[in-house]
Amino acid sequence: MHTITETRPGHWLAVFAVLGAGLAIALNVGKVPVALPALRAELGLSLVQAGWVSSMLTTVAVFSAAMVGMWVGRLGALRMVLGGLVLCAGSSLLAASFSHGFATLIVCRLFEGMGFMIVAVSCPALVTAATTPLQRRFALGLWSSYMPAGAGLAMAVAPGLLPTLGWRGLWLLTSLALLLAAAALWQQRQHFAAAVATPLAQHVSFFGPVRQALSHPLPWMLALSFGVWAIQHFALIVWLPTYLIEQRHTSTTNAALLTSLMLVACVPGNVLGGMLVQRGLPRGLLLALAQTATGLGALVYSSESLPDGLRYLACVTVSLVGGVIPAAVMASSTVLARTPQQVGTLQGLYMQGAQLGQFVGTPAIAAIVAASGQWRSALMVTLPSALIGVVLGMTAQRLEGRLAAQP
Repeated sequence: MHTITETRPGHWLAVFAVLGAGLAIALNVGKVPVALPALRAELGLSLVQAGWVSSMLTTVAVFSAAMVGMWVGRLGALRMVLGGLVLCAGSSLLAASFSHGFATLIVCRLFEGMGFMIVAVSCPALVTAATTPLQRRFALGLWSSYMPAGAGLAMAVAPGLLPTLGWRGLWLLTSLALLLAAAALWQQRQHFAAAVATPLAQHVSFFGPVRQALSHPLPWMLALSFGVWAIQHFALIVWLPTYLIEQRHTSTTNAALLTSLMLVACVPGNVLGGMLVQRGLPRGLLLALAQTATGLGALVYSSESLPDGLRYLACVTVSLVGGVIPAAVMASSTVLARTPQQVGTLQGLYMQGAQLGQFVGTPAIAAIVAASGQWRSALMVTLPSALIGVVLGMTAQRLEGRLAAQP
């Protein structure tokens, strides 16, 4: 089994600085759903155009995350993260200052997506550089909480800020958060020495380390596991606010807060996943059990015969238990990667798997629900995804066992 074996002491302030960068880019995901009505009203966006504004970050990641990950070791993770934060901040600032229609907004959103993807793929290499081998599995599990924590925070505070600041003020605040995150990382730069750029002369072939990282089937199983979890997770994110507003006549603000609480419930799941992997619980078994729980939870929250309180509790539970999946997947680079470039390659693959699941699963669910007129029909997508996830988890368990047995 391959590991990165630096012996420098861990630096948790540096790890939290990396987590701050993740939270900052996740704000750019969570700010849009709540602000879409204001965007549509001011800029005259159609539903299709609003959908593109919301999904642009995902679209960029689907088509390029794995390739960006390959460059982490070559260009240097710190350099890439700082560049991505500044790119994202600048794009958000330009959108707030100059967007008066769809064209300018979508171009700025495209560059926001590029910055988001660069930061999300490169940060795990910084976590690896700042921690000891014994700390890394937990630290990478903690890192996996950046998305639900940041997006949930944005969804929780945006309804209170929009009436006074408008969507442009919200975009400016996210730009400030991104620049502060970049400053915090720069202040901790001495702790990321192991993630510096690799000179070209040290590799005969750029793709040599990449092929080595991806030659075993285990990373592919883990990326697929991440993808089928993303299908279920984003189906829940789409289903809950729509159900609350359209069928239970909940206000937009309360629906956003309840959805935010459900989303943030994923964070303790991420931490728990990191702790369980750190304690040696078999990764594949953890994935299989979590996928089983999310599938069963979908049966509960989709059942119209059950009380609303129980159904909402099932939503929160699915988010909580499902949170162990990204933690277990992302922490696998501690046993699969030999170099920072391989960490970036693996994390890019995992991110592409997750984004592909969201990219494919969300419209598939929307089409099925639109055809049937019932949200319960989303189970036609979520349940098979959970079953596939169980199979992938057990397969990953066997593959990791074989890998551990190798000299």
